[in-house]
Amino acid sequence: MADLYLTRKWIQNQQSEALLGAAASNSIVPAGHHLRRHSSNRSASLITSNFLDDNDVEDLEMLLEAYFMQLDGTRNKILSVREYIDDTEDYVNIQLDNQRNELIQLQLTLTIASFAISVETLIAGLFGMNIPCALYNVQGVFGYFVGGSTAGSILLFLLILGYARWKKLLGS
Repeated sequence: MADLYLTRKWIQNQQSEALLGAAASNSIVPAGHHLRRHSSNRSASLITSNFLDDNDVEDLEMLLEAYFMQLDGTRNKILSVREYIDDTEDYVNIQLDNQRNELIQLQLTLTIASFAISVETLIAGLFGMNIPCALYNVQGVFGYFVGGSTAGSILLFLLILGYARWKKLLGS
């Protein structure tokens, strides 16, 4: 952890290079490459042990703890936003389902109405054919016939609508 202080690492490198330079100039026998590297590691460890303080480690731990707390706070914010998005998506889906159900109910009502009108049209079509019938000669029957077939269609519409509500296919 202590190696994370970059300025301290830079100072340590500068001092170790200075010590190596001084050691190389003081030695009578030129040291080989492997010996120089070995002594370099020793001198660097001595320098590191001199500079490490308990306060430095505590400062570093506090710094890391502050960063971890910031990361944890950011993570919690992201999770809460993700949960909010999921809740909003669920709410929108519920609203869409409600609208879809209302459209299906409207379609069912219109289908029932068109069925009732088609029954009335069927009756009018049957009597509109050129088939000889005794009712054609009776005066004033047309008004009663049209009124009766219209009332029958409305009654059929209300009966089927009531049945659909009884089966809870339609809301109130």
